[in-house]
Amino acid sequence: MIWPFKPRFRKQIARIEISGAIAGATRKRVLEALEEGKEKKFPALLLRIDSPGGTVGDSQEIYSALKKLQDSVKIVASFGNISASGGVYIGMGAQHIVTNPGTITGSIGVILRGNNLERLLDKVGVSFKVIKSGPYKDILSFDRELTQPEQMILQELIDVSYGQFVSTVATARSLDEETVRGFADGRIFTGAQALELGVVDRLGTEEDAKRWAAELVELDPDKTEVYTIEERKPFWNKLLPGNAQVTAPLISPRLQTWLEFEIAHQGMPLWLYQSSGTTLPGPFGG
Repeated sequence: MIWPFKPRFRKQIARIEISGAIAGATRKRVLEALEEGKEKKFPALLLRIDSPGGTVGDSQEIYSALKKLQDSVKIVASFGNISASGGVYIGMGAQHIVTNPGTITGSIGVILRGNNLERLLDKVGVSFKVIKSGPYKDILSFDRELTQPEQMILQELIDVSYGQFVSTVATARSLDEETVRGFADGRIFTGAQALELGVVDRLGTEEDAKRWAAELVELDPDKTEVYTIEERKPFWNKLLPGNAQVTAPLISPRLQTWLEFEIAHQGMPLWLYQSSGTTLPGPFGG
């Protein structure tokens, strides 16, 4: 099948932006964008990542799609303000990585959170009766402490996921796994430090990454256009006049998205950068 716009797209670089927490909606959008880029036969892809990370499975699916795309497309990742944890994992799907010197990156590791509200519930006189099929079906319930066997089960789960992360970084960056484990202890580091550790290839801006991508496919970096692949909008959106909201939201859309992420993924292993152990800069403009 010959695409009618193939010559035009063959002279352009595709750009996909990954911002905010990596979860189901982001995975769907990015995978669709990658498929569109493949269909239009762009020779190179500029992957802009500005994310603190997200869920393990969604990050792995995006990474896998990028690895498959490497057979036909040159991929250069550009780390933005923050590209940590799952953001790093996705970046491993690119052949080359460019980062700003002050980018916050790293946080290679896995975290699983649960809330224990037992004492609060006792004060208000609330208790739960649980009927379960096995001793661990209500693991991480918010109305009681974890038992020792439960802690061991969850720690094993985290260790396996962490091993997958370390192995991916080591393979993508041609590093020994023990070398990666030396800095993959959850710490964050700057883009300049990431270069010294071998996690990225060059220091530079998104424009520098774009120029590199053009050079890799023998296009003129001064003249090559960038085609940003954006989320596909439903057809009926084009028929509705305007996009203004009737009423202003009570909270910002970014904060609302983040709160929904926190609630939906409690108790799930996350490749997520934790600022001060509790909050992230993402929804507040970080």
